[in-house]
Amino acid sequence: MVELKSPQEIEKMRAAGNIVAETLKLVEKEAKPGVPTSRLDKLAEDYIRSRGATPSFLNYRGFPASVCISIGCEVVHGIPSKKRVIEEGQLVSIDIGAYLNGYHGDAARSFFVGEPNETESKLLAVTRQALERGIAQARDGNFLGDISFAIQSCAEENGFSVVRDLVGHGIGRKMHEEPQIPNYGKPKTGIQLKEGMTMAIEPMVNLGTWMVEFLDDNWTVVTKDRKLSAHFENTIAITKDKAEVLTIS
Repeated sequence: MVELKSPQEIEKMRAAGNIVAETLKLVEKEAKPGVPTSRLDKLAEDYIRSRGATPSFLNYRGFPASVCISIGCEVVHGIPSKKRVIEEGQLVSIDIGAYLNGYHGDAARSFFVGEPNETESKLLAVTRQALERGIAQARDGNFLGDISFAIQSCAEENGFSVVRDLVGHGIGRKMHEEPQIPNYGKPKTGIQLKEGMTMAIEPMVNLGTWMVEFLDDNWTVVTKDRKLSAHFENTIAITKDKAEVLTIS
């Protein structure tokens, strides 16, 4: 069942989303060659708690860190570690959630440490554009499939693929709520969107195959062909006329 949020509830989610956006900026700024990913995790946790919130991901279904840091062919759910050190030229994806006053915010950004080549730069640009196109379809009266189709079309028109085994999701009082939001689909299918729905839309776009697999830690998801993957995500609320992005600062 999809839970609709009141304007007051969306305001609380906006506050949580603001903390997420601020934390993402802070972590990206400090993601430099030689920095262990565990240091970025600690930095994020300290900042989230300094704002009166708690990290949504810490201990969620047993996840052992406050943020997910995925590098290179890792799609999502990379576990920060003292042994995992950022290197020049790497594609880094950071996913952060914050819980404040009973509501969650959730967002992710990908970026290169150093200068990407033309194809790598295009992968980032297309993934961000896929997110924007998906959000543009999140309007009262549209269908869930309109979001999915917009994301898939954007990626595949540019020669990339979208991950099919992982999806976006509803969000609010719980980190994961209904509906699930696939990054592929057909227009005018699925549930009809309504004012008050809140969602985390998150295209995961691969340089090669769409297929993925889990590593032995049972968390980290990697591309099956070990080619690069990028991930952008925002929490949005469907208002009367459009989707409002809540994870901005």
